[in-house]
Amino acid sequence: MDTTLILGATGKTGRRIVRRLRAAGHSVRTASRTGSDVNVDLGDPATWPVALDGATAVYLLEPVLQPVPDRDARIPAFVAEAASAGVRRLVLLSAHGVGDATDDHPLKSAERAVRESGVGWTILRPGWFAQNFSEAFWKPWVLSGTLAVPTGDGRTPFIDAEDIAEVAADALTDDRHNGRTYQLTGPRAIGFAEAAEIIGKAIGRTVRHVDVTPEVFAERLTSNGVHAEAARMLAGLLANIRDDREAAVSDGVDQALGRPPKPFEAYVAEAAAAGHWD
Repeated sequence: MDTTLILGATGKTGRRIVRRLRAAGHSVRTASRTGSDVNVDLGDPATWPVALDGATAVYLLEPVLQPVPDRDARIPAFVAEAASAGVRRLVLLSAHGVGDATDDHPLKSAERAVRESGVGWTILRPGWFAQNFSEAFWKPWVLSGTLAVPTGDGRTPFIDAEDIAEVAADALTDDRHNGRTYQLTGPRAIGFAEAAEIIGKAIGRTVRHVDVTPEVFAERLTSNGVHAEAARMLAGLLANIRDDREAAVSDGVDQALGRPPKPFEAYVAEAAAAGHWD
C-alpha cells in the first residue's frame, strides 16, 4: 500500500489531513519533531531517511517563523532527498502572496524546489487561518476580551484549516491536482472588529478589536518571548491587512473541491461548540 508522509503532523493542518486520510483507509506516516510516528527535524538531515523510507507522497511545510540556519535551503534539500527516495507526489503548504513577493520571501525557494522536483506537485497558498483565533496566536487575546493587533479597518478572508486540510488530502491522493497552485481563502473578507463581534456573540462575552501600531505589536510579542525577527515579520504581515493588501477573495477551494469555502460564522459556531474559548 502507498504510504503518505505528513510533516508537521501535530499542527493545525497536519493533524486534520491525517484524520481525513486515515478515515479514507490510506496508509499514513506522521512526522514532527516530537509526538509522531517518526521524529523529523528539517534542520537535521539525519532524521529524514527513516521518514521517507517507502513513502510515495509527502505533505511539506516550513514549521518555524524565526530564523534558523539555512532556513531557505531546508525544504529544497528535503525535496531533493524525497525525490531520490522514490516519492512521486509532493504537496507544499506555502502562503498567500508568495507568488507576488520579492525573491527574499522564505517560501520562494521551497515553491521553486517543488516545481523543479521532477515529481507530481501541488502548491497551496492559504490566507490567514481562522483557527488562529481559537488554537494559536490570538486565542489568549480573545479570552482576555481584547484583540490588540495592527490591522486597522483592513479586511481579510479568513480560511478554515479544515478546508485547507481537505484540499491537501485530496491533492495527496488524486493526480488531477498535479501542477496546480491553489490560492485558498474564505468566501468573504472581514475586519478584525467584525471577527471579534462574531466570536463575542457566539461565546456570550465582549470581545473587541483595538488597533495598535506594528511597532507596538512587535514589542509586545518580543516582551513575551517571541524572537524579534519573527515578531517583526508577523507585525508586517498583519500591517498588510491594515493596508487592504490581503482583502482579495480567491476561488481556490471551489477549484479544488467543487464547493465554496466555509464561512467564518460557521467556523466560529463549530469552535464555540467544541469549547475552544471556554
